[in-house]
Amino acid sequence: MKIKTGDTVKVISGHYKGTISEVLSVDVKNNKVVVEGVNMVKKSQKPTQANPDGGIIEKEAPIDASNVMLYDKKAKAASRIGFKFNDKGEKIRFFKKSGEEIKEAKK
Repeated sequence: MKIKTGDTVKVISGHYKGTISEVLSVDVKNNKVVVEGVNMVKKSQKPTQANPDGGIIEKEAPIDASNVMLYDKKAKAASRIGFKFNDKGEKIRFFKKSGEEIKEAKK
């Protein structure tokens, strides 16, 4: 999968189309990503010792990875991703639109 945790993405389809936010987690097996503030669902939670009141909480649900594209902050546009090898022989990701190398996000 070309998208990693910590990447900035733009939602390209669905109710949250146009939203630019950060990836919180990636499920490679099911091809799903959880994006901050996108696909919010309400979930009932029983009272626990940590949360004695319980109640209804709002949290992000996974969306399909095909519904997001990596967002290039310099070009201010969503772009496809390519792979190439640098002079050290390491495989790196780059934006196809601008040719800019993607810096690895800090976790």
